[in-house]
Amino acid sequence: MKEAKTNEMRLVLESRSQNEGVARIAVSGFVSTLDPTIEEINDIKTAVSEAVTNCIVHAYEDTVGKIYITCSMHGKSVYIKIKDNGCGISDIEKAMTPLYTTKGDERSGLGFAVMESFMDSLRVRSVCGKGTTVYMKKNISGK
Repeated sequence: MKEAKTNEMRLVLESRSQNEGVARIAVSGFVSTLDPTIEEINDIKTAVSEAVTNCIVHAYEDTVGKIYITCSMHGKSVYIKIKDNGCGISDIEKAMTPLYTTKGDERSGLGFAVMESFMDSLRVRSVCGKGTTVYMKKNISGK
């Protein structure tokens, strides 16, 4: 059972490459109040970076759109939701397969695999033409 929410942050960014770093800093700053280990904070920063990069590279491709980030704390767990209103993903299972990419040699196809390996849980929902939402959870053990 999920504990009651104890804090929440919401952030809206444009899908510009320089905002990937802003997202990492904002989320890690918010999470830092739980006193995570360096490894935990690096895991979160990496997963957020991958999710935001997916929005920039895939969801909005050659346009600028909005990226919506919500972080909430429930006890010592952090829930992170990263949403876009971009093109969506037609086959989530295939997109989550390591090394699968729609961008040829210019992308590694490891974004979802990286997110999954660094977080305690990962879910992806998407509707073609309407966008994608990535839900991540990280349990913080603390120092």
